[in-house]
Amino acid sequence: MALKDQIALITGAGRGIGRAIARRFAAEGAAVLLTARTATEIASVAQEIQLAGGRAECLAADVARHDECQRIVAAATRLFGRVDILVNNAGMFGPVRPAQEITTQEWNEVLAVNLSSAFYLSQLVLPEMCARSSGAILNISSVAAKAAFGLNVPYASSKAGLLGLTRSLAAETARKGVRVNALCPGPVAETRMSKELGEALAERAGVDPSEMFRQFLQGILQGRAQTADEIAAAAVFLCSQEASAITGQSINVDGGMSFY
Repeated sequence: MALKDQIALITGAGRGIGRAIARRFAAEGAAVLLTARTATEIASVAQEIQLAGGRAECLAADVARHDECQRIVAAATRLFGRVDILVNNAGMFGPVRPAQEITTQEWNEVLAVNLSSAFYLSQLVLPEMCARSSGAILNISSVAAKAAFGLNVPYASSKAGLLGLTRSLAAETARKGVRVNALCPGPVAETRMSKELGEALAERAGVDPSEMFRQFLQGILQGRAQTADEIAAAAVFLCSQEASAITGQSINVDGGMSFY
């Protein structure tokens, strides 16, 4: 088991990529604390893991708020004693509109959920990780951080910011035994975010969503979308000792969309 006896805190764990990571981590021997805003979703995932013989607890919270992040880390410490792995997966796409049509409130909301939350939680878990010279932080960014797509300024900016956060934290903590990396997934068609985004883009373009998606996939070397389980497999690797020499990196899991 790649993550045997590790304690993992996973945000946005109620569905999609977060759910897949939680299930995969538990199967690899980690005890997991799942958090998201929707209590019923994370409770369902925790039950799935428990029924499969894994260890899982859940806590509904809003990671965009610093006080809620403090509550999450306190719960992890109370329930499991420590946090070995932090996966900053919580995210939202936000408005699908040109930059000039985005409100200040919309901008702030996307940045708070996608970027500030990762900073808050990293800041809270790092002192203990550094003190014991062991820990891994994984930020779930996006191919949108590296490629030029329109109608997603807040999302792309927040995901690019995650890459800057990843590199800076890695530089600060590498000699203290902590590794910080990021994953940049391509389109994961099964997620609610991808489906809603596709529908919004198709509506603006006045085309059929399935045809738009088919054309989009032509720009990927593999010619297909990625799966949540493929992202989770990469997450297990980066958080395991198999990746002990990897830090400060952003790994693309995008089927060949971007090349840096």
